[in-house]
Amino acid sequence: MKYLHTMIRVSDPVETIRFFNLLGLNEVRRYDVEAGRFTLIFLAAPGDESAQVELTHNWDEKGYGGGRNFGHLAYEVEDIYAACQRLADGGVTINRPPRDGHMAFVRSPDGISVELLQKGERLPPTEPWASAPNIGSW
Repeated sequence: MKYLHTMIRVSDPVETIRFFNLLGLNEVRRYDVEAGRFTLIFLAAPGDESAQVELTHNWDEKGYGGGRNFGHLAYEVEDIYAACQRLADGGVTINRPPRDGHMAFVRSPDGISVELLQKGERLPPTEPWASAPNIGSW
């Protein structure tokens, strides 16, 4: 397993990037998703680009309250199906099953979302995951 990033939602990406730049992090990549009306901005410390902060800017958001600005932790796994099965067998809630062989979300006992991403290419759809319903939301 490899740590990938921590996601936080931001209302003002310019000011947030300025803050993280002052902290010593630099932008490493950015995705604008017109259909979803959001932007993803990834920042990292120079020389440690593998550990990132993901800033998610939802274009229509007018501010976050009640801790909703913290999003999730993300880890890359060798086999997303095996990882989810091990977690499910251990009683962990699978919020978004790995139906696509690429991504899943699980929930910690305190309700924190953890994203699991398949290392390399996505795996072919496999039962029971391919037809698994969402158990919750992330």
